[in-house]
Amino acid sequence: MLVHFSKYHGTGNDFIMIDGRNQDCSDFDTKRIKQICHRRFGIGGDGLIILQKSKNFDFKMRYYNADGGEGTMCGNGGRCITSFAHKLGIISRETTFEGIDGLHAASILSGEEIRLKLVDVTGVERLKDGYLLNTGSPHFVSFVENLDDLNVAREGAEIRQQSRFGKGGVNVNFTEANSGTIAVRTFERGVEGETWSCGTGVTAAAISARIHLGSDKLSYTIQTRGGLLNVSFRTVDQKHFFDIYLSGTASHVYDGSFEIII
Repeated sequence: MLVHFSKYHGTGNDFIMIDGRNQDCSDFDTKRIKQICHRRFGIGGDGLIILQKSKNFDFKMRYYNADGGEGTMCGNGGRCITSFAHKLGIISRETTFEGIDGLHAASILSGEEIRLKLVDVTGVERLKDGYLLNTGSPHFVSFVENLDDLNVAREGAEIRQQSRFGKGGVNVNFTEANSGTIAVRTFERGVEGETWSCGTGVTAAAISARIHLGSDKLSYTIQTRGGLLNVSFRTVDQKHFFDIYLSGTASHVYDGSFEIII
């Protein structure tokens, strides 16, 4: 079976995109997805995303981590699938689609710039060493100094599986912030390593920064290893955050095909 795909990245967070509307994806099990995402023996990517038909909305997004397991919401992936849907002619410049965590609105602002609405965040837990919140995926945010010198692979792996975060573990965001700028490096579960960018992660970092710094800012530009992202939101009590938007580039890299031997 021949499968066509497109490769996309959102500020270095890269995905294999498959149009699953008329494609039999039943053979995409954990083992096969893991192999496809492998950077030595497959196409390579932080994840695989399948665009499926939706009964009531433009499309449905199914996201799988590089380890082959189905993941929670991926913010950069949501922006990339919006660009992919536009390339396929499914949408014009606006869309509403289904994610695993609910509905998401997105728009193409200009060129590769995509703006994605994320789910509301209710409750930010302040821990002794950071903040815990769910922005579509669970994230722990730790504020650090000298971010560039941090061993994210080692420190992230140690925190990611701690029992306090439950069976599924957590994504870990190391954040350096002051009144003017935010920089974030993320250790992602499912990839089990540092990614160049994480959309739901920088969103968690921006919300946490407002609380951590005692700021009144409602929009943050965040530096990731792969480029700049913007997060904006509204809040009334520092506990409930809504109208959360993630903006940044979503870039088409190339198209290709691979054969599945059944």
